[in-house]
Amino acid sequence: METGDRLLTPGEVAALFRVDPKTVTRWAAAGRISSIRTPGGHRRFRESEVRALLEGDDALDDTSNGNGRGHPTNE
Repeated sequence: METGDRLLTPGEVAALFRVDPKTVTRWAAAGRISSIRTPGGHRRFRESEVRALLEGDDALDDTSNGNGRGHPTNE
């Protein structure tokens, strides 16, 4: 981990992506975003990675087109 890289809670990440915190937890469980666990078992996300994802594409947004699959339909 980068020195000084802030760790974000699922709620903070959810606010940045404008999704529910449970969605962020599902992304982490599916390996779509990496997380670390605190000694108490809570997930935390590296701010630098989250910011990079925000500045990149919307690959995490599995409902962006309404079909729930994360990619366009052929309609």
